[in-house]
Amino acid sequence: MTASPAGGQTNWPSNDHVPVAELARQQGVRPIASADELARPGTFESDDELDEFLADLYESRRADVA
Repeated sequence: MTASPAGGQTNWPSNDHVPVAELARQQGVRPIASADELARPGTFESDDELDEFLADLYESRRADVA
């Protein structure tokens, strides 16, 4: 962010802006081949904890739909 004349900030990139694609290349980031790559065993301690998380997620997604 850069400062605007009024003292606020703007979202315009500065001269040292690096495109996301270039950052990904520099860091060796690659696209995932499968959603299975995102799975992390042990994220939830029990099935009940997973069920509570999913219920909260679904509720929060429906909260804005009216």
